[in-house]
Amino acid sequence: MATQAQPTRDDFAAMLDDMFGGADSFEGRVVLGTVTAIENDLAVIDVGLKSEGRVPLREFAAPGQKAELNVGDEVEVYVDRVENMHGEAMLSRDRARREAAWDKLETEFAKSARVEGVIFGRVKGGFTVDLSGAVAFLPGSQVDIRPVRDVTPLMDIPQPFQILKMDRKRGNIVVSRRAVLEETRAEQRSGLIQSLGEGQIIDGVVKNITDYGAFVDLGGIDGLLHVTDLSYKRVNHPSEVLNIGDTVRVQIIRINKDTQRISLGMKQLESDPWDGAAAKYPVGAKLSGRVTNITEYGAFVELEAGIEGLVHVSEMSWTKKNVHPGKIVSTSQEVDVVVLEVDAEKRRISLGLKQAQANPWEAFASAHPIGSTVEGEVKNATEFGLFIGLDNDVDGMVHMSDIAWGVSGEDALALHRKGETVSAVVLDIDPEKERISLGMKQLERGGPSVGGVTSGGGVNKNQVVTVTVLEVRDAGLEVQAGDDGATGFIKRTDLGRDRDEQRPERFQVGQKFDAMVTGFDRSKKPTFSVKAMQIAEEKQAVAQYGSSDSGASLGDILGEALKARGQK
Repeated sequence: MATQAQPTRDDFAAMLDDMFGGADSFEGRVVLGTVTAIENDLAVIDVGLKSEGRVPLREFAAPGQKAELNVGDEVEVYVDRVENMHGEAMLSRDRARREAAWDKLETEFAKSARVEGVIFGRVKGGFTVDLSGAVAFLPGSQVDIRPVRDVTPLMDIPQPFQILKMDRKRGNIVVSRRAVLEETRAEQRSGLIQSLGEGQIIDGVVKNITDYGAFVDLGGIDGLLHVTDLSYKRVNHPSEVLNIGDTVRVQIIRINKDTQRISLGMKQLESDPWDGAAAKYPVGAKLSGRVTNITEYGAFVELEAGIEGLVHVSEMSWTKKNVHPGKIVSTSQEVDVVVLEVDAEKRRISLGLKQAQANPWEAFASAHPIGSTVEGEVKNATEFGLFIGLDNDVDGMVHMSDIAWGVSGEDALALHRKGETVSAVVLDIDPEKERISLGMKQLERGGPSVGGVTSGGGVNKNQVVTVTVLEVRDAGLEVQAGDDGATGFIKRTDLGRDRDEQRPERFQVGQKFDAMVTGFDRSKKPTFSVKAMQIAEEKQAVAQYGSSDSGASLGDILGEALKARGQK
């Protein structure tokens, strides 16, 4: 029996030519080859051609890893050229992997499935990713959900990516790691929210602090801890009690599963200071507290941690009206207050600052009973009287009818100037209405008595009174109305109508005669005039008994008037 000859290498080449239509048909295809040797950093691979090809070992390893290749291993390679200038086959493992990877990636992209890759380099605007042989671009904005300063820890590690765009003709692939993280996070959030319940107590880590609160990481989902739920005591800014990175124990207040928003609270884990507040702070109790906030309408006073009361601007001072609260108290000031009202349901306490101090009107009434004399400065003049500044910053009012005897209205108000120091009698005190009524004319001699004190005056303007001469001077006479009335002066020119009558020396001390009150000087002493009385009597007589035009002489008219006066 004849021995069958073994096929030679040339026979294999002939067989391949028959199968694929010649060696040239190898070019541009991925074929299976065998590792026949490993020389330094190259692998010698036989793909059934006349000559073998050499491929760098690095093409058989993932980025950052060592190639695990042995003689006899079968590998897929891409035939770039059948022979080069040295007669060797031009083979590429990278190109083979790339072609295979593109086929797989197109299938995964069509299904919107995730693919695994490795970040291995940096380029302008992002990074390069190896997708099992195909190189993709990872934009910097797609690396993570939040900006990442250092990507080094993420490099050379197999991890999932989402293909955003790919174009095989141009060889472009754009991937996103952020899309995978967001999808994973959404799944985790949904699952975590389902496991949480309102009222549940849980630990979390403070991730961010804002003016209105803090965001707390509950293990994959954030909850908002509002500033009003940090503590029962006043917190102006969350940073006063929290720092980023702090581990805090919180209670879940509300969960909105549609929007996946979670509201958290810390004060809910503390005892409520308002429990039993009505018993702790009864109406009328005098307490001490600290001013925490000042507004236009009042000041807030902290009585204890978590309990604040409002001192309304109207309850801040007995005497300072229409003044901004900041001019009466200052922030952090310790003050004494009195409880005016408690509403535990609405968590409100009304406090009084002035009630913790002595009522200046009551103090004035004790020190200055009705009828006593006081002294003060004219603070202001109104259309109905004068306001006088008294002790302890209280004001008393002198009605214009009580400024001077016989003078009222603007004439009375004009007798005194702002800033002038005057004396007055206390007429009435009403501490509840915060009113003090004063009188100045009551200090004049000859007037009615007030509270047992004789006050002066007793005469009115244009009144005709009998006066007694107290002193004779060259300029006129010092006289007194009645036996114990007001004293005043008659000028020389007012002693009579005729020049002969205007001689002061014709009068004697103690002599009595009639005169008319013509007004009051700045010291509220009356001024008298005989001349004015004569003129007034003449006008009255003419009006009553006729006129000189009717044939009656002035002497006849005055005679009749004096006769009628004498018969009365």
